[in-house]
Amino acid sequence: MAFGVVLLIKELSMEYALVKACINLDAVSNNIHVLKNIMDKKSKFMAVVKADAYGHGAVKIAQKAMQSGADNLGVARLDEAVMLRQADITAPILVFGYIYPAQAALVNEFDLTITVYNYDMAKALSQKACDLGIVLKAHLKIDTGMGRVGLIINNLKVTRKKIVHHIKRIMELPGIEIEGIYTHLAAADHSDRTYTNLQLKMFDSLLNDLKKENIEFKVCHAANSAGIMGYPESHYDMVRAGISLYGLYPSNEVDKSRVNLVPAMTLKSIITSARRVPPGFKVSYGMTHETQKETVLASVPVGYADGFSRLFSSNGHMLVKGEKAPIVGRVCMDQTIIDVGHIPDVQVEDEVVIIGRQANKTISADELAQNINTINYEIVSSLTPRVKRVYD
Repeated sequence: MAFGVVLLIKELSMEYALVKACINLDAVSNNIHVLKNIMDKKSKFMAVVKADAYGHGAVKIAQKAMQSGADNLGVARLDEAVMLRQADITAPILVFGYIYPAQAALVNEFDLTITVYNYDMAKALSQKACDLGIVLKAHLKIDTGMGRVGLIINNLKVTRKKIVHHIKRIMELPGIEIEGIYTHLAAADHSDRTYTNLQLKMFDSLLNDLKKENIEFKVCHAANSAGIMGYPESHYDMVRAGISLYGLYPSNEVDKSRVNLVPAMTLKSIITSARRVPPGFKVSYGMTHETQKETVLASVPVGYADGFSRLFSSNGHMLVKGEKAPIVGRVCMDQTIIDVGHIPDVQVEDEVVIIGRQANKTISADELAQNINTINYEIVSSLTPRVKRVYD
């Protein structure tokens, strides 16, 4: 009886969800195919599904990606990788983020590949692996100019010699097998190619120095989405497709003509209240909006607890009956008010599109990002778990 109730609640929550992210899995498949068409044919394809697949749902996206020709998966954290394994996903998974030595047994149990940032990190993991009698698979992270983590390299030969020395020491550690080496491009989505070219030059120089010491790797990788689209020389043995997997471009400066990406997400809600109000009617917290004439205000049950930023207060639109309706007043935790006075016959339960297309009008994640001075990555990946993901 209890199990039946749980299933019923689950079904009700999907059918009557107030906010839904509708994910088109065929769009994901399309994006993989068009990206692979411009890739080096010898390179493998990693689908990056960190941050719950940029808000799209990691398990479903990972499954579709592997069915569509991806070779590997990438995640930021160990728990993201474990969740995929528990969903019976057997593809190779690389964890980009930090791993505690105490997590070594878990890494081994779930057959994961980890990232090593430096000798000290590698040594600590090596000692734990030896204590457990296991061997951990790892990739080395090289910082060619991203400035976050990894072995720092610049364009000086003396620095490269030091890095080669550190890498040789890491390679000699027991209990850890270094299968790959990679870097990350900080400005591949910029029209100015100078910095990216410098990063790739440094990475190539390091690989050449290592080769002279008879140190080679099964896989070298550097290309993110922008690298895939604009820098064929960065494809190496594998590319890492992140934002492009979901049909969004890394920036407005990349050459969009090379690939026709299809956005995978449409974010929808409904009208829950539509009321005619007089001039001078004050709206939401702080009374930051006041109507200038008689109009109709509609409530949409989406707010910052769903990942719809408070920065959209009186700053943006939603689609109702194929028309843009302005957001008025402050975005609340659970509700946002829109002015639909110019749209005839708006009723409770009418569909509202927050991201996506309705009739002949579209509101893109890029448009929302521009409104609040951020990037499309943040718009989609900020969606919280209470936004129901629906797949078609």
